[in-house]
Amino acid sequence: MADHRKTWLLILACILCGAVAQSSSVEPNRPNIILIYLDDLAWNGTPIAMDDSMPNSRMPVLEMPNLESLARQGMKFRNAYGSPQCSPARASLQIGQSAPRSGFTVYLGSKQPYYDTKREYQAYPLVPNVSDLELDPDAVTIAEALKSLGYVSAHVGKWHMRGDPGKEGYVVHDGDTNNNPGNPQSGMRRMPDVVTDPKLMFSITETAIKFIDDQARENTPFYLQISHYAMHAGRECLHETRNKYVRHPLVQAWYRDNNKRPETINRKDDPAIWLGMAEDLDGRIGAVLDKLEELGIEDETYVVVAGDNGYRHDELQLEPDLKQPLHARKWWLWDGGLRVPMIVKGPDIKAGTVFDGNVINYDFLPTFVDWAGGNPAELKNIDGISLAAYMAGAAPTEEFLSRNLYFHYPHYRRSVPHSAIISGSSKVIHFYDRPDLPMLFDLSGDIGEVGNIAAKFPELHRELYTDMMLYLEEVGARFPKENPNYAPEEYTSEKAYRERALWGPFEGQRTLESDEI
Repeated sequence: MADHRKTWLLILACILCGAVAQSSSVEPNRPNIILIYLDDLAWNGTPIAMDDSMPNSRMPVLEMPNLESLARQGMKFRNAYGSPQCSPARASLQIGQSAPRSGFTVYLGSKQPYYDTKREYQAYPLVPNVSDLELDPDAVTIAEALKSLGYVSAHVGKWHMRGDPGKEGYVVHDGDTNNNPGNPQSGMRRMPDVVTDPKLMFSITETAIKFIDDQARENTPFYLQISHYAMHAGRECLHETRNKYVRHPLVQAWYRDNNKRPETINRKDDPAIWLGMAEDLDGRIGAVLDKLEELGIEDETYVVVAGDNGYRHDELQLEPDLKQPLHARKWWLWDGGLRVPMIVKGPDIKAGTVFDGNVINYDFLPTFVDWAGGNPAELKNIDGISLAAYMAGAAPTEEFLSRNLYFHYPHYRRSVPHSAIISGSSKVIHFYDRPDLPMLFDLSGDIGEVGNIAAKFPELHRELYTDMMLYLEEVGARFPKENPNYAPEEYTSEKAYRERALWGPFEGQRTLESDEI
């Protein structure tokens, strides 16, 4: 009997040894990655202070409990940069390239190869540039890079880069979507009596959750990009959410001060709808987080929430003592057009942490590849750097902290053709219609870009300006040219001229606007 027992114990030991050997050869579980991309949400557009020392770096009145919980559980980024407009932001995110390198600098249609010769620009000081119309076929997207690492990828919501997401590696997607699908109430002065899917955020989330379910069932690592139409112009929310904010004392005071009534106000002007839209969006973020918890995969999933471009929300002034912390807005390369909110939670990210180094949208591709077990160094022709080690707690190197970030917007929209470089806390902006006026700022003590210190530090300006122009030439950036038919009187009578003059270049100290501090 004892011999039989020894024999069975020996067999069991061999089985266990085999199982251990087999498990050691199995590739460890790879994390899932979810990016929740928010449209037109300012750096200070959430209830989370992006800078704890600045009360105006958060939005008063607004409640977003799921996003706030995510920030407590993960890391927030004080100095996260996007692009001056949504389409170039999405392109940079997908392929890890700066806008001047990719050539995707704006969302405009043109058949011209280099210059934008629209009739409306005939009298302007410069002849602006055209942009690439879609992603370069040779560029590697997030989905394509992760596919080789065993990932399945989905993109739901706003694509806005033309082209077919399916040809860019996404097995589930909504097609070549632009802003239009996200405005189901377009043309309506007030919200209809029944609203069930504002900005399509509920249906987008349902598609996303089905994708998560499917991949969890197959035990397949996945990348999911949920590109919401909120908070883009065209305000929509559930009636019950709007009613909550209509009753808020500060919103009530705003109605009185502006001689508005909640029953008749145009929805594009109603702060209660904007606030309600943000809270409804937060509920959809919560639905995704709840699904991860339900499936038991929240601890093996990175969740990134970020904005696409800078913006300027008047709702900040609901709190009378608060002023805008940043200069300008979307379409401009001032920090008001570039800084975005960003929060990340994941398996190795310490709760409640803050990262102060500069990060940018073209860092996402190498970071995601790093998380997935790939080698970011194998990605070719990119500008981004993996943030994975820094998110896991590594101290950023001086080289990282002082690296150059490049921005290029050689177009007229509400703005003018200009470029910018940020190196650490130093920033140079170059306006092509005023090449004689150098612009240099120290963002460490002047986040509002009030004081142009180029005259005080000409060597630093010259060094950064030279670095920027050499880079732009190296990557084949397009440059505007002088317009021989420039007609000053016609140009200054154009409706956007006031903003261009107000937010253009200046010497010394600029005059603060009434809503800035």
